[in-house]
Amino acid sequence: MATPGPVQARVAMPSRLGEVKLSALPPLSLYVHMPWCVKKCPYCDFNSHELRGSLADEAYADALIRDLEISLPLIWGRRVYSIFFGGGTPSLFPAASIDKLLMAFRARLPIDAECEITLEANPGTFEAEKFRDYRAAGVNRLSIGIQSFNPKHLKALGRIHDDTEAWRAVEIASRHFDNFNLDLMYALPEQTPAEALVDCAAALSCGTTHLSFYHLTLEPNTLFHTHPPPLPDDDVAAQMQDDLEAKLAGAGYGHYETSAYARPGRECRHNLNYWQFGDYLGIGAGAHGKLSFPDRILRQARYKLPKSYADELARGSAVSQENEVGVRDLPFEFMMNALRLTEGFAVTTFTERTGLPISVAAKALLAAEEKGLIERTHERIQPTERGRRFLNDLLELFLPDAPKSRGRTPLQALRPLK
Repeated sequence: MATPGPVQARVAMPSRLGEVKLSALPPLSLYVHMPWCVKKCPYCDFNSHELRGSLADEAYADALIRDLEISLPLIWGRRVYSIFFGGGTPSLFPAASIDKLLMAFRARLPIDAECEITLEANPGTFEAEKFRDYRAAGVNRLSIGIQSFNPKHLKALGRIHDDTEAWRAVEIASRHFDNFNLDLMYALPEQTPAEALVDCAAALSCGTTHLSFYHLTLEPNTLFHTHPPPLPDDDVAAQMQDDLEAKLAGAGYGHYETSAYARPGRECRHNLNYWQFGDYLGIGAGAHGKLSFPDRILRQARYKLPKSYADELARGSAVSQENEVGVRDLPFEFMMNALRLTEGFAVTTFTERTGLPISVAAKALLAAEEKGLIERTHERIQPTERGRRFLNDLLELFLPDAPKSRGRTPLQALRPLK
């Protein structure tokens, strides 16, 4: 998932926007970060750390429970509609640890009966019995980091699994889960459009309910950024994107979000809550959160390093950053999320989730419409095909001219979920 670079505002927000006044709080999700991987991939800029020695799964589970307990006053009485175990590689953790955590969550939170509970898994960590036990513990959705079915491309990406392990992971997942995502990438080193389509066809043959296709980008602070591999040029990458979209549409997968495709009714609820500017409590090393209150919206971040996280938690709180989202920043933050959705958003949702009238974004909306980046009625605003292709250009129109409290933007704070 590409994130916007530094941009300058083209249309300034009004100087006086009033105060946040929410008539109701949005849906709440829980994000649980599991920071360890077997190996750090050269393209990865997520908060993940190579596992050195044995996994301290019991101690980390206890820390997560403590983190939640300290955070409970911020979310008293609020129902949780989705839980997402992200990483890192959550599937490094034994099923007993996931079971312990889910039991602790149920004991402390009102969890919706239809709660979507997703766990990220990498093929090199698949064992049939473990995944059967994940399902028994309550995990009802998997997201599998396949990236490619081509052994040449897996090697170029520095993945620890090969194509045989990728297929084995899919077989085990389909045996125990009727709802799973496959995470793939395109525009890989020396990849051709034909090879990208072969990966797509392989994914479709697995019977997956959801697919995430991400354009490989060279993110700062990664090995690939320092030593770039030979990537397809922009025209070839654009051809891949066109081919993949057509192939997936023909197979009945709706392109509901920038990089996400799903069978009808199988869209990721956790993803949708992010993009609809819902709330989420983030616990674990490096986790981010967004929490709404009647008069303010708060963002939090935990300490990134697992040791620092544990040490600070022992002192009473693992929160390293906390700031109230400024009223001037809210239109931009909302649009950064909602305009990733193919269907856009209802105008009433903007007011419900920000506490502001849509008129505060009138100039930016007009500029976007004149550039052919959105289309709108009095009820709904959505990106055009051009707006989806040039999303950064669309989003920068909503930047305030003098940001003060934003810090990291939502798309920088949020990892691409699957």
